[in-house]
Formats: sequence, structure tokens, C-alpha cells
Amino acid sequence: MLKHTKENRTLKENLMLASSTAFVSGMTNVSGVVAFLAFTANVTGHFSNLAENIIEQNFQQVIVFSLWLFLFLAGSFTSNFLVRWQSHKSNYRANALPIIIEIIILLFVAFYGQHYYDETLREKQVITGAIILSMGLQNGLVSNISGGLIKTSHLTGLFTDLGADIAEWLHPGTPKTPALKNRLYIRFTILGFYFFGALIGGYFFDKYEFAIFYFIPVILFTILYYDLSPIALRKLARIFPINEKKADI
Repeated sequence: MLKHTKENRTLKENLMLASSTAFVSGMTNVSGVVAFLAFTANVTGHFSNLAENIIEQNFQQVIVFSLWLFLFLAGSFTSNFLVRWQSHKSNYRANALPIIIEIIILLFVAFYGQHYYDETLREKQVITGAIILSMGLQNGLVSNISGGLIKTSHLTGLFTDLGADIAEWLHPGTPKTPALKNRLYIRFTILGFYFFGALIGGYFFDKYEFAIFYFIPVILFTILYYDLSPIALRKLARIFPINEKKADI
């Protein structure tokens, strides 16, 4: 899922990356809404809130929303910077670094939320900012890997692109190319898994609260492990070679 980029990616790799990261985005966003009444996987609503608070001269909230927007931007910047920095050594290592940082942030949120969280306004703002940073890292990474095809937390853009692709598919004069069909598969996959993740996130946060943020990194670990599994299997085969000689009868 992580070792190939843009034109070298297969449909299977794109579908697996799209489904797993969209599921994470859906879970994270709804968990943020339930816990803090704030969206954590997109920034569209935060721009509206920023403008409203500027008009109302609520400068404390202006600072908060500005910082949240900056953190999403910083996450995307960091993700792409790390990829550029390490891609000449290894595509996998370069693309794995943002996910590792995302995992660390979400584990911090889970640990702090379970053991120290007192529901103060400042804590809500800081934890929301940390989750927004992690989503910026993820969104920047998957967009970079897929050449802009996959954006798992930007549903406004997803619906726009999906509507355009459906129109292209239904138009009688448009050839039904494999590329168009693959785009439709990917966009519907993102939409379905985002919605499914949102349902799961809302349900389980209501039952287990911050413990759900221990589960989300498990999904991210599977993304990291997917490209390593063939290597691990080969090493195991060397350690425990299979004796193919049949026993003498």
C-alpha cells in the first residue's frame, strides 16, 4: 500500500488504502464530534466558524480556529516534506513516517483521555488540535501517494469528483474507460468506508470513550504491515525451512 506511488499503483492498492484511511477518518471525525463537538477530519466548517467569530469579535475563538486550521496545514506540510526527504532512500520508509507520527499522536490522545482528561475547555481545544494534526498528516500522505485521487477526509471534494465521474460515465458520448471505472470504484469505496467508520466511531465512543483511540492505530499498523508481510514471510521461511523431501516409505 505504501511502497508504490501515483502511476505505479494498482487498483487493489488504491482500494485498500482508500478503504482503511477513509474508515479511520470517519471514526476519528465522529469521535471528535461526540467528544468535543468539533470536526477533526476536515477544515471546511472551521473556516465558517472562524469567519463568524471574526465578525462577532470573539478573538479567543478566532485564535483557536486559526490554530486548528494551521495544524491541519502543518500536518499536510509535514507529511509531504517527510516524503520528499526520504523518498530517494525508500518509498516505503518515506510514506510510513507520517503514519507512524499519526499513530503516536492518536495513542497520546487515547492515553491522556483515559487517564488525565478533566473535560476542561483548554483540554478539549488541545486534544482536538492534536487529532486535526494527525488527520492533516494522513490526508496529505494519501493524496500524495495516489496523485490526488484519494482524499479520505474531504467529502465536499469527493462528492464533487463523484458527481463529475458519474456524469462522465452516463454520458452516451463518453467511452467507458478502465481509468474512469477505477475512479468510480475508489470514490464509492471512500464514501462507504467513511460512513461505516463514522457509525462505528459514534457507537463505540459512546460505550468506551477514549479507548477507541487505541483501536484506530491498529488499522494504521495494518497499513504499515501490508508491505512488510512478504518480507516477514520470507524471513520466517529461512528460519523454518520447509522440508519438501518426502519421507521414504
